[in-house]
Amino acid sequence: MIFLNRFEAGKKLANKLLNSLDFSSNSSLVVLAIPRGGVIIGSQLSSALKCSLEVIVTKKIGAPGDSELAIGAVGPIGEPVIDEALVARLGVDENYLKSKILNLKSELANHLKEYRGDKPPLDLKNKVVVITDDGVATGATMKAAIEILRQENPQKIVVAVPVIARDALKEIENLADEVIYLEAPELFFAVGQFYQNFEQVSDEKVKELLK
Repeated sequence: MIFLNRFEAGKKLANKLLNSLDFSSNSSLVVLAIPRGGVIIGSQLSSALKCSLEVIVTKKIGAPGDSELAIGAVGPIGEPVIDEALVARLGVDENYLKSKILNLKSELANHLKEYRGDKPPLDLKNKVVVITDDGVATGATMKAAIEILRQENPQKIVVAVPVIARDALKEIENLADEVIYLEAPELFFAVGQFYQNFEQVSDEKVKELLK
């Protein structure tokens, strides 16, 4: 399946969500989108589910000397998620970790302020949380988001995405309470291959949709 754009993918996903899950109490429901592309998908889901749309921003903690290798992740709420086995194997210094976490928390706070303004912090206790993005390739960002959100004691975590790589699907099914998707192909190179129009989404567009 090739989607025309993120709006079309979001509408199709919203239809599947409505048919797949029981959303009897919208007051306990919130859609959390991963910026930036995920916010367009999230706008369609929140509109169909008649619930609020928020963003979930996470930052990976890069290994010393290899910033692309994630040894953990930091979110705007909860404690950082650390891959203890990898940290031990690499012999990562505790001071390095503390310093990185502090810097990333500061970056996250700035990002969130830009997107959410002065809105109060999210209260996700006992909420049904739907996390979405425009697609999942490796699953690293989504897995970090789930693990960070789990600390907030939501009633249920549902991952809803238009397209997800088969390998990532298995891992995410182990972490989330439910995973709803439209396509899970074995041949998966990049999320953009499943969209005719996959232009970059601006921060201005994100803020507009969040209003």
